[in-house]
Amino acid sequence: MRELSILEKLEILADAAKYDASCASSGTAKKNSIGGKGIGSTEGMGICHAYAPDGRCISLLKVLLTNHCIFDCHYCINRKSSNVRRARFTPQEVADLTLNFYRRNYIEGLFLSSGIIRSSNHTMEQLVETARILREEHDFRGYIHLKTIPEADPELVHQAGLFADRVSINVELPTDSGLTRLAPDKDARQIEGAMGGMKSAIVQAKVERKTFKHALRFAPAGQSTQMIIGADSASDADIVGKASRLYDNFRLRRVYYSAFSPIPDASAVLPLKRPPLIREHRLYQSDWLMRFYGYKPGEVMQATEADGNLPLDIDPKLAWALKFREFFPVDVNRASKERLLRVPGLGVKAVYKILAARRHKSLRLEDVGKLTVSIAKVRPFLIASDWRPVALTDRADLRALLAPKQEQLELFAA
Repeated sequence: MRELSILEKLEILADAAKYDASCASSGTAKKNSIGGKGIGSTEGMGICHAYAPDGRCISLLKVLLTNHCIFDCHYCINRKSSNVRRARFTPQEVADLTLNFYRRNYIEGLFLSSGIIRSSNHTMEQLVETARILREEHDFRGYIHLKTIPEADPELVHQAGLFADRVSINVELPTDSGLTRLAPDKDARQIEGAMGGMKSAIVQAKVERKTFKHALRFAPAGQSTQMIIGADSASDADIVGKASRLYDNFRLRRVYYSAFSPIPDASAVLPLKRPPLIREHRLYQSDWLMRFYGYKPGEVMQATEADGNLPLDIDPKLAWALKFREFFPVDVNRASKERLLRVPGLGVKAVYKILAARRHKSLRLEDVGKLTVSIAKVRPFLIASDWRPVALTDRADLRALLAPKQEQLELFAA
């Protein structure tokens, strides 16, 4: 059989990596090449086609070490029984690609994952060796995100944190029963055990860095995970509850959601079609509510409908507000920050601007309108110096009034 070229391998393994959503770098420690030492730099902002606070799009090489795998997870295109074209990089090849692409200004770092080849330990050794070559042999100071393997020896998983800015251990599915049915080679307790070990090591490293100036850095950007949505029967309420427990128990930086995508030669136990992408978007919105708006997991779950799923036509913040209208209207000139954050249409930045502006004058509805994209969404839920919603908040058709209008696209529209 003909040996594949580097470019052919890259085509196969970069395409195979596209199903992994958990590749952002927010929170990484700042490093640079000032003084002419080292290669690469990172400024603690999103990578892998994420957007930095100043609007820049930052990217990284996102690739698998190999798409060979001894596991047979039903939802994975690279599973053992899948009929896909296979390829494999050596650690040196990935390191060379990373350096070459960096020098051409194509990327600012590396996101590296892998199928399981030979054994979990062997694969984890190869992942760590790639990062070691970059860090120790080439003094690479760009961003590195390693996907770790929970079935591997804990010491190998620990080594990944010594070289990587961020590590991720995927929980794969929202429920233990779903994992047992769709990923028979994986164990939920083992996955959470590995996440717990990583959390302890990250916390210990932070303590040591405060005490000892030259203490080793360890996964300064923390750890993340990913859940596949729509491959099993888990509801959005189940997913929100799982995400909340993961944040609380393991101090995760992010939980990523990836809508299940039908794959070639799919297993008969999988759904025939993917869930709507808007469902994935609603889960990210609910995640935002818990992380930045002060909503408790139970409150986000209250925004779900009878089937336990978040509504698709409106965002979860508006869904909660419509269910708990007694909380509104909120006086924009007197309400606390916590109450203002509950108003649909008001973002975190807008709330802080309102708090600052009302120290100097009484705010009118027009003033609030300058701080939000849609004043129509805000009007039923707040009081301003010149505005009271009267019966608007209690209208039976308020949801229909506020839901985004569905438009049929025209085939030949200009």
